[in-house]
Amino acid sequence: MALGTGRMMQGWARFDPLRWGKAICICVAFWITIQFVSGRGLFDRSLHRIADPYHASAETLCRQHGWKPFNTTAVANRKVYDLIMVNDELDWLEIRLNSTYDQVDYFVVVEAQQTFTGNPKPLVIKDNFERFTQYYPKIIYHLLEYPADFNPKRAWDREDLQRDATFTQVFPRLWGEQAPNKGDVIVVADVDEIPRPETYQVLRACEFPRRLTLRSRFYYYSFQFLHRGAEWAHPQATYFEGLSKTVKPNNLRNGNGGLKPVIYFDKADLWNAAWHCSSCFRTMAEMLNKMQSFSHTWMNGQEYRDRDRIADRIRNGKDLWDRFGQVYDRVEDNKDVPPTLEREPERYGYMLNRDGETAGFEDYP
Repeated sequence: MALGTGRMMQGWARFDPLRWGKAICICVAFWITIQFVSGRGLFDRSLHRIADPYHASAETLCRQHGWKPFNTTAVANRKVYDLIMVNDELDWLEIRLNSTYDQVDYFVVVEAQQTFTGNPKPLVIKDNFERFTQYYPKIIYHLLEYPADFNPKRAWDREDLQRDATFTQVFPRLWGEQAPNKGDVIVVADVDEIPRPETYQVLRACEFPRRLTLRSRFYYYSFQFLHRGAEWAHPQATYFEGLSKTVKPNNLRNGNGGLKPVIYFDKADLWNAAWHCSSCFRTMAEMLNKMQSFSHTWMNGQEYRDRDRIADRIRNGKDLWDRFGQVYDRVEDNKDVPPTLEREPERYGYMLNRDGETAGFEDYP
């Protein structure tokens, strides 16, 4: 007992309040430095959700999320660029354009001549461009250019090239009204990750964090099945800082491209800010084609390509690949859908209801 007490007293004798105080001050100073280096305030890591349509002033709107209003003299001219990863999802591209056309200034579409696994593919977007005639004024279309030294080692390399090309191959060539200005909003997304119109209102009005995740309500096969668990961690938003300083699309999406402490304090989440519907296709052929182009090559195994099995899984809201923890809850008569689906439920019926023998597919059985 005496020995233990003696050791404890020795420990207290070695305790130096001044040394500990200095250490704490250094840690606090380091944290504050990171905040200022990243251009952020001390407490602006918004966890707010996008709610009903806003009818508030920019100051009130931004304060709700812990942010400042964007430069009031420039906000009227602040542009919004939607950088879209798309392959052959024509319906999704049209739904995106139609649902957010009034909120976005330019939609950047980069199309590749190869799948992510390196197989040749037709230029579906280009060949069907007449379908998007009414959206021409805001579409910036670019055919992916493969660098001479491009030597992909994995499927992800092709996907990374295409996603980054929406900025690196497009923005340097923009001029006139299309040319970006400092502070312009940039959204990086897959075509089936659609920000809510109200989200764009917040992005245009506010000085939001440099790496902002627009959390998505996560649906599977259609808006009839809601994924159980946390909201989908995409798409992302940032702002234009010049061709060399702007966070590149892949780094933005994956949380890379910089010092980890700086990245941590540069990011925030905006919940209920978008919709994501994965594997929501009109035809069985589209589903099979998507599986063939997956960067996750194991998901294209022959055992998963059986048409009857696919239809049964989709009809009943079961995971096609039997992945652990992938559970989808049925939502009847769902009204939480992009505006286009509300306006045209018959045209996009397969996105709202997968019941019946066809499982919503036009080409099955």
